[in-house]
Amino acid sequence: MKKHILLSLLTLLVNITLFAQEINWITVEEAVELQKKNPKKIIMDVYTNWCGPCKMLDKNTFGNTDVAKYINDNFYAIKFNAEGNTTVKFEGNTFTNPDYNPDKINTRNAKHQFARYLSVNAYPTMVFFDDEFKLISPISGYLLPKQLEIYLKLFTSNKYKEVKTKEEWETYQKEFISEFKS
Repeated sequence: MKKHILLSLLTLLVNITLFAQEINWITVEEAVELQKKNPKKIIMDVYTNWCGPCKMLDKNTFGNTDVAKYINDNFYAIKFNAEGNTTVKFEGNTFTNPDYNPDKINTRNAKHQFARYLSVNAYPTMVFFDDEFKLISPISGYLLPKQLEIYLKLFTSNKYKEVKTKEEWETYQKEFISEFKS
C-alpha cells in the first residue's frame, strides 16, 4: 500500500513538473539585443523585495501556466527590482541606484533611477512596451490571471491603438472572452 501511494505521489510530482511552465525573465539589456533580431512586445514586472502583492503576482499570476505560456510566446519578459542595485543601460542612458543601502535589501530601500524614469510609483507595476521598445502603458497593482489576460491580449493584438475612450474600453472589456484558467 505504501509503495502504491509513493508511486502515485511520484507520478503526480513528475506530471506537475513536466506541465509547469515558467516565464523566461530577462534583463533590459538582453531585451534590447533580442529586439534587434526578433522584435516582440515587452512586459516588465517592476517589483520590490518587500512587496507582498508582488510576491502574490509571481506565485498566482506569473506562476499560472496559461499566463506563462502566453507571455513566453508573445513577449520578452523583464523582471526589474525598483529598489535594487543593478545598472541599466537604456536609450543611451545609464541608470543606477546611488542611494541604495545593502543593509535594507529586504525592506524599503532607495528608488532606482530607472523606476523614476518609467514613472513607476506603486508596486507591483507591469510596464508594457511595443516591439520598438516604446512605452505603451503601465498597469499597477496585483492582477489575477484573467485580469492580466485582457491587457496581454489588448497589447499583442494592437487593439490598444483603437481603444481611446472610457466607453471603448468598457465595450472592449464587456466583449472580451477569457481563455485563461484561474
